[in-house]
Amino acid sequence: MKIHEYQGKEILRQFGIPVPRGIPAFTVQEAVEAAQKLGGPVWVVKAQIHAGGRGKGGGVKVAKSIDDVKARATDILGMQLVTHQTGAEGQKVRRLYIEDGADIKKEYYVSIVTDRASQKVAFIASSEGGMDIEEVAHSTPEKIITDLIDPLTGLGQAQAVKIAKAIGLEGNSVDQAADVFQKLYKCYMDTDASLVEINPLNCDSKGNIMALDSKFNFDSNALFRHPEIVALRDLDEEDPAEVEASKFDLAYISLDGNIGCLVNGAGLAMATMDTIKLYGAEPANFLDVGGGATPEKVTEAFKIMLKNPKVKAIMVNIFGGIMKCDTIATGVITACKATNLNVPLVVRMKGTNEELGKQMLKDSGLPIISADSMAEAAEKVVAALK
Repeated sequence: MKIHEYQGKEILRQFGIPVPRGIPAFTVQEAVEAAQKLGGPVWVVKAQIHAGGRGKGGGVKVAKSIDDVKARATDILGMQLVTHQTGAEGQKVRRLYIEDGADIKKEYYVSIVTDRASQKVAFIASSEGGMDIEEVAHSTPEKIITDLIDPLTGLGQAQAVKIAKAIGLEGNSVDQAADVFQKLYKCYMDTDASLVEINPLNCDSKGNIMALDSKFNFDSNALFRHPEIVALRDLDEEDPAEVEASKFDLAYISLDGNIGCLVNGAGLAMATMDTIKLYGAEPANFLDVGGGATPEKVTEAFKIMLKNPKVKAIMVNIFGGIMKCDTIATGVITACKATNLNVPLVVRMKGTNEELGKQMLKDSGLPIISADSMAEAAEKVVAALK
């Protein structure tokens, strides 16, 4: 789960990390009122979407008068903001953040992520923060340092100071940055985040450290512990199909292909998508119905897949362990009738009640193509598509 910059900054503020004053706005009038309340003389008008690269896409503008704020807010609010993270279709801007202008002397980059290879927390930092951090990573990776934190001991003062000095901070700024780094680590752990990023972390002309941006990703499996974070969710920023799928406890992710996939088990779903690609086509989605799917759940899964106009064929791949093949067969038959299915459907089932399930599909009178292996199913669905 992701949240907006202004929501992330409020969390940083709660953990004692300095951030500029700012007020969210949902209309141009609210943006003007926010600027008046902050008092200026310089404001930053920021688009709030769940994607990076907003500045390069025209979603972050400096304003030096109230009229400027109004003009910038008018331009940005409602625009289809295209960045390197949104894709060509962009993301509609529905929220703004009006913030105090900052005295920027030097910008740095810091983030904390879980490093699964070492089973530790990785603190990533660079002396080259700002809009071009991706280019820095590509062209001069030596300017980005990674320090692993032992979760049993946490980020201590000595390690935090070492990181601050490694990215070129000096004098009193080192101790300030070390304090921010330790608070950021506590924030990361206490909120069950999977990513916390500050880019840029600003050092002003007086050597003071401040977070000028924030990005949070949270571990969805831990959200039951954080109702206050769940309340920050913005469904407008998420794929409507994925939101709908979550209501039925379906694991669904939209992709760019044209073959819908319905599978039980995440590993089998990944293998199914790989097999479709192996036979020369592209999957339209990842969809795991889980081990305890009911006919109703399967029907909803079909409806969600078929809402995607790109889907021209469907492949069902079921391994009946906990999941019984006759249950899936009932769901497939019900779904075909409920959706008036008009694209080719290939079903491969193995496991518990396999023969019963296959016979049910055969007796349904529906034009369902049967397959015995995953490879055969992929081959048949690709052929049917052509």
